[in-house]
Amino acid sequence: MSALLPLLLAAPAVTGFAGYFAREIRGSQPPPVANATTPPPSRPRVEFFDVAELTSTDTRGFVRPVDRYDVQPWGLYLARTVGPRHRHEESWLLPGPGVRATLAHDRPGHHRSHDYVLDIVEVERIAPKRWRATDYLLDVAVRRGRTATLRGTGDLLAAHAAGRIDTERADRAFERAAAVLDGLATHEHDVERWLRARGITLTWM
Repeated sequence: MSALLPLLLAAPAVTGFAGYFAREIRGSQPPPVANATTPPPSRPRVEFFDVAELTSTDTRGFVRPVDRYDVQPWGLYLARTVGPRHRHEESWLLPGPGVRATLAHDRPGHHRSHDYVLDIVEVERIAPKRWRATDYLLDVAVRRGRTATLRGTGDLLAAHAAGRIDTERADRAFERAAAVLDGLATHEHDVERWLRARGITLTWM
């Protein structure tokens, strides 16, 4: 096991990003005692994207239509309608930083407390027109120019403790989240500015 997970769990006085994660974990509610009605810890969420067929397939095998794909050297763009709360959702799958950047356009009467969600993922192009994203339960909610909030630490640690995510992948997810938070902090919590500094230019509908 690398040094990161033990630091997160056992060192509330640690500074920097390990300390940030430790405070996040310690400040959350303790997990409920397992019983017959408590759902098991989540597994990584795997989604497949078929550019030729204009579809995506989720972990449960549900195939959903995608309105538009666009392949760029830095990643895959998709736009689609996603249920009653959102008029439209746009995402970029970015293998380099290991994130899925999502911008949701709400219907009238529905408001969000953030502008972007950056899911911590592993993105792979597994065929010329087929991609896979594995979501490791962490995300960063960003209010442009204001804040970046890490979410899902408890879910990831519970999944790790239950053996649903191995130590190597859990550790890598935390390291990527730390890099995202660091990059955003040094670019005034501006997602597009941070990514442009990495040679990635996002375009939206």
